[in-house]
Amino acid sequence: MAEAADFQGMSPSPARRWLLRTGALFAGVPLLAGLLQLPAAPDAQAAQKASLTDATGSNTVEVSLDSLSPSVPTDGDTITVSGTVTNKGKQTVTDAHVGLRVASAAVTGRSAIDDAAKRTGFDQFTDGTELGGKYVEKFSKLASGVAQPFTISVPVKELDLGSDGVYQLGVSLSGKTSAAPYDQVLGIQRTFLPWQPDDADTKTKTTYLWPLISTTHLTAETGPGEQQTPVFLNDDLAKEISAGGRLEQMLTLGEDLDITWVIDPDLLASVVAMTESYRVRSGSTTVAGKNQAAAKEWLAALETAVQGEEVIALPFADPDLAALAQNGKTITGSLSRLKDATDVAADTVHNILRVVPDTDFAWPVNGAVDPSIVKVAVSAGADKVIARSDSLQENNSLSYTPNAARPVGAGTTAVVADARLSTAFQGDMTKAESSTLAVQRFLAQSLMTDLQNNKQRSLVIAPQRMPSASQAQTMAQALTALQGGTWSQPQELSAAAAAKPDPGANTKIPSASAYPTSLRKQALPKSAFQEIQATQVGLNRFRVILSDPSRVVTPFGRTMDREMSTSWRGRSLEAAVYRNDLHGTATSYLDTLIGQVRLIEKSETKLSGRSATIPVTVQNNLVQGVDNLRLRLTSQSPKRLKIGDKSFDERSVDISGGHSESVKFTTNAEANGPVTVVAQLYTADGEKYGDEVTFTVNVTEITPTVMLVIAGGVLLLVLAGFRMYTQRKRAAARLEAEGTSTDDSAEDVPPDADANAEAASVVHTPEEESPAKSGADEPEHQSDPAPDTAPESADPSGTGERVDR
Repeated sequence: MAEAADFQGMSPSPARRWLLRTGALFAGVPLLAGLLQLPAAPDAQAAQKASLTDATGSNTVEVSLDSLSPSVPTDGDTITVSGTVTNKGKQTVTDAHVGLRVASAAVTGRSAIDDAAKRTGFDQFTDGTELGGKYVEKFSKLASGVAQPFTISVPVKELDLGSDGVYQLGVSLSGKTSAAPYDQVLGIQRTFLPWQPDDADTKTKTTYLWPLISTTHLTAETGPGEQQTPVFLNDDLAKEISAGGRLEQMLTLGEDLDITWVIDPDLLASVVAMTESYRVRSGSTTVAGKNQAAAKEWLAALETAVQGEEVIALPFADPDLAALAQNGKTITGSLSRLKDATDVAADTVHNILRVVPDTDFAWPVNGAVDPSIVKVAVSAGADKVIARSDSLQENNSLSYTPNAARPVGAGTTAVVADARLSTAFQGDMTKAESSTLAVQRFLAQSLMTDLQNNKQRSLVIAPQRMPSASQAQTMAQALTALQGGTWSQPQELSAAAAAKPDPGANTKIPSASAYPTSLRKQALPKSAFQEIQATQVGLNRFRVILSDPSRVVTPFGRTMDREMSTSWRGRSLEAAVYRNDLHGTATSYLDTLIGQVRLIEKSETKLSGRSATIPVTVQNNLVQGVDNLRLRLTSQSPKRLKIGDKSFDERSVDISGGHSESVKFTTNAEANGPVTVVAQLYTADGEKYGDEVTFTVNVTEITPTVMLVIAGGVLLLVLAGFRMYTQRKRAAARLEAEGTSTDDSAEDVPPDADANAEAASVVHTPEEESPAKSGADEPEHQSDPAPDTAPESADPSGTGERVDR
């Protein structure tokens, strides 16, 4: 009895407790007298108490269980356990040994597994009796702080396991210290041993999602020229897909497992971009990427691995459905972006991997759902939502884990992943002990699920989105053991979603108030979606002028998808920097592209005269041509200066890439003085494009020289008219002097004589206007007959003379 009472977890009898207390009282009288004379030293007392506890407690020695093989034993196997023991106390442990303990009864349920995993202290009744004998490893002493390895092998038959079930397996260290010179348990670590030596009558159908998802790596920026060389934020993706990297491990391990591949198309597109020439940002500049070979190798291996396998394609860049539902759905265009990201997913995966993916599944972060999240998922075309059992929780009426599929209304199915199994590998798996314990606990929960009843069920496991390399290795180890076990069989996700729901399973989506606060705080803010909307507006205005919009729309559209990615959760600063890089500053990349098509500034222009032509130059520094642009020139003072015949005029603009064009406008001055003129580009739909250019047109006074020229011209016209008049008068007087009336002579003139005379008066020089030298003034020959009419005058008719008819 006395020896038993020294073990932790065993209480002494009432009589012994009275004797101990009485002895302690008498033993404490001298000490009390000393304390009355000398102030106590609290720190010293605490140290003494801690030292005593360290020397005698069951946590004095840390027991690390680094491996257990096989994870799922069967008849005839030998279990090998290895690890280390480290003395954490200040006193040396002597006569120590490590032994195995198996609980006498199997664990009774899934919750009991959770409870057992949380216990730290030693309990003789719960932890069972040490196997002992030759199945121990002895240490003469364990110095403080020194780790010692151990390995113990024992045939399964020596463990005396009973019926099928999950058994608790403990590895304990017993020894002595100077403060407690008797054998006691100074440290223990426990795990679980799933025991199902024969095939189960009904095996659980298990679906394990294997996610190939990464963070955002590509920017919207591309290099100059026709090739559009992609630009990466960093070269981290190369590390992930290279040998030993996270994604390389996910691919290599997944090839040998019965899994459902869940792929983000953005990851594939980013790796494809690496297979050719690409650039990586380095400070304020970019450098050439050098990992084309790794990208090609990874893609080729993935294409081979997924042939004939089920592939689920998430929307492009894995948009955060919860953030959209909570903060983005009221922002115009946000849900349209989600729909677009869903539409391009299938083509992206098919074009790269040569498989037809399933795009009917939506996967909110951590499987947490509420009505608005489900609606957002459905709006993008999904009719199956991957939830998790800690969100869509069961009521207490069910004593077993139901099928994953649950109809939640409107033709939508919630595929509820098991929370315990899905979160089994979220911790730090770099330590061998953490990995070993996680694997055994996962297998224990899986077997316990199968043992709940004899009804076959469909179980879905959705692990973290981006497992680390060590987590992926642990997952693969657990899945390998599970698939080699006797109680589970693999199943595709589509089959799990189509399974008949359990009648008693919960089908009610939890309210928005039940959504975890911790997850809500990590969601993208409303301002993020407003910035995305601003980018879309700018992109829409830009695309209409381009001869090949896809060169800009595609990279910018995909970048906006990346801005909504679930991968930004917990990385709010990085997310803000990424958004700022695209559209958050005056020098953002989209603004830079828009600014490549612009008006050239003009200085003051002078107009001398009533009309002139004003050229305005439009410059296109883009690689591709632009059209659907109009240039409008507007006079701010149309009473002084008109553009054409009104206050403004427009011209269409069509410029090849890398060229400039001068567009000319005709102007008419109505008055002298300066006039402000504004040049502005417009898109075909009437939206302003780029910045306006304002300049001054100075209409100068009409100069004296111009006045003299004009006056001289007028004077010449007057003189010419006067001369024609006098000539007509002289001609009329001559005819009258010769006795021929004007009217009679007019009758002898041919019909066009007056017109010809008038024309001659204009064309002939003064010398040509002298009397004709055809002999009219010379003496007539004697033989000529006398004229019967007076001779006609050769002088032209007078100005304005008309012949009445």
